[in-house]
Amino acid sequence: MTLEVGDKAPDFELPTDGGGSVKLSDLKGKPVVIYFYPKDMTPGCTTESCEFRDAEPDFSAVNAQIIGISKDSATRHDKFKAKHDLNFILASDENATTCEDYGTWVEKNMYGKKYMGIERTTLVIDGDGVIRHIWRKVKVKGHVADVLAAVKAI
Repeated sequence: MTLEVGDKAPDFELPTDGGGSVKLSDLKGKPVVIYFYPKDMTPGCTTESCEFRDAEPDFSAVNAQIIGISKDSATRHDKFKAKHDLNFILASDENATTCEDYGTWVEKNMYGKKYMGIERTTLVIDGDGVIRHIWRKVKVKGHVADVLAAVKAI
């Protein structure tokens, strides 16, 4: 499935760190930043998560909720969150259902080996549940600043 700017964001309910759960439709009325990332505790994913952590007060100032989604278990998210003092929700999509709904579960190729994995992608969803921005194949450096500017513009 390929989502485009202007599409309604697919609803989801996923387990989160801390034994909780998050449902997109429960966050209506506020902007939501969802970033899909391949794996906890890896260099690029750690850098991206820490940059969102550092900018979280700026996102909170505009009432935006950040949600990181990967296939890691909620228990692994707990460890990742504690190790890096992350201050936002990490959701577990172990079956890749939400990743498929958002078009981020894709065939990848590394050293000639093909496999399925998460394509680093970020979406900004407005308070009405409409996708306002999509970044695919995200390059981590400087990305969070671009996302924050997009959130402030909606």
